Amino acid sequence: MGFLSTLLGIFGFGIGTSIGLLIGFFLFIYSKPKTVKEPVPRPLYELDNDQLLDILPDIPLWVKCPDYERVDWLNKFVADMWPYLDKAICAQIRSATEPMFAEYVGKYQIEAIEFDNLSLGTIPPEIHGLKVCETNEKELVLEPAVRWAGNPNIVLTLKLLSFRITIQLVDLQIFMAPRITLKPLVPTFPCFATVAVSLLWKPDVDFGMSILGGDIMAIPGLYQFVQKTIKRQLASLYIWPQALEIPILDSATVAVKKPVGILHVKVGRAQKLLKKDILGTSDPYVKLNLSGERLPSKKTTIKKRNLNPEWNEKFKLIVKDPGSQVLQLQVFDWDKVGNHDRLGMQFVPLKFLTPYETKEFKLDLLKHTDSYDPQDKKQRGKIVVELMYAPFRADSGKLEGTQDGYSRKESGFDRTSDSEVFGGAGLLSVLIQGAEDVEGERHNNPFAVVFFRGETKRTKMIKRARDPLWNEEFHYMLEEPPLNEKIHIEVMSKRTGFSFRSKEHLGNVDINLTDVVHNGRINQKYHLIDSKNGVIHVAIKWVTA
Repeated sequence: MGFLSTLLGIFGFGIGTSIGLLIGFFLFIYSKPKTVKEPVPRPLYELDNDQLLDILPDIPLWVKCPDYERVDWLNKFVADMWPYLDKAICAQIRSATEPMFAEYVGKYQIEAIEFDNLSLGTIPPEIHGLKVCETNEKELVLEPAVRWAGNPNIVLTLKLLSFRITIQLVDLQIFMAPRITLKPLVPTFPCFATVAVSLLWKPDVDFGMSILGGDIMAIPGLYQFVQKTIKRQLASLYIWPQALEIPILDSATVAVKKPVGILHVKVGRAQKLLKKDILGTSDPYVKLNLSGERLPSKKTTIKKRNLNPEWNEKFKLIVKDPGSQVLQLQVFDWDKVGNHDRLGMQFVPLKFLTPYETKEFKLDLLKHTDSYDPQDKKQRGKIVVELMYAPFRADSGKLEGTQDGYSRKESGFDRTSDSEVFGGAGLLSVLIQGAEDVEGERHNNPFAVVFFRGETKRTKMIKRARDPLWNEEFHYMLEEPPLNEKIHIEVMSKRTGFSFRSKEHLGNVDINLTDVVHNGRINQKYHLIDSKNGVIHVAIKWVTA
């Protein structure tokens, strides 16, 4: 009895759970189904109430739920592919279970654990319906209902002492509803970078197990114990919102770098600059920008006739990769006519900065990037700058404190003001994703124009499109959060040829930014004013350093 209980313990906690997890996991990732057996048609009026209740669970979801679609074509495809899917899945199961089995070898007098036979049989699973969910994110969400009553041939051999024990899995039946998310959608084949798989509810898994020719599941209480163990393990790992993520594309290939912080730059002064003007002086100014950015360079003011200028001017630059980006500093001599002469340049890698720590750099100006050029012996002066890198907080933009922390007085008590709760400089990111049903009277070449705090930014024009996709992002560096402010977005159309009425207004929307500051991010579709059915999709994010 002790031997039997030890064997059951090993099987119940280890092998049985592992096999159940692996089979369920690989099935709903790699498999899509086909009908197990053609039923005998009978009119519904011939069935009584008990018979109708019995067949309700077997009715496909596309019959019971209008959100699910019938996918017979997909079931036919899987049926034709099943012999090859069977071999591929079984190979994956073997490679995944080998290290698991190796952990038990040498314990409990176990000498070896291996598969004698491993086949999923000739009957493929069946998809009883497929639901496609729409979201505002760059992702595609699929929810298939998978049912499989197969005839697998899975025989596991356990060598214990001098005994050879065979364990056979029989009568396997699985019903599950996975949620498969393809994200993010990218313009690189196969057009999504990751597959995330989760379960909407605990799956129904039923099977029999034969050991030494006897059905072990007939032992009282063991069947319920194994069932609960498998469901509990699956639930703890894969029940939504938990998910198993499978990378499809290399992250370096599809990654779109997002802002991660702000570089605070103070251009202090320069000393002993070169003389470029006829009168033996120069009119210097500094251009600064970060490597890898297409944004226009920042510029200081021009100091006329000064070889030792002092600027003491501050700038903020958006940082996307502090490990590789470099601050580029260039000093020019301003000329009223012709090109401006470059007096010198220098670089500061951001990896040398400690977050939130201000550091002063006194740099010798160089002629060009090759600082070891033996011909470059001329002294070009020095420049002094102060740098401080402030990464964005992980919880920035989210409400801190109570929801009623607004500026008002009630019953003689002062409430915390919005500026105190959300105060601080930050970055406002506006992503114009696309529009739907925008149509002009004379032409339809839409583009979006964003108006905020006196700045005007526009997307590219999409020719002859009613549902344009722009996916363009604009950034605004702000000294304080945009509470009680609005951002104005217009959708316009422009004729490509010459015309006196070349532009046409297709719609507009005003978006209140208070919710963006409180929640950190919004991602919504807005109906366009002055448009019959037009909708624009906008995502706005506020982050602080």
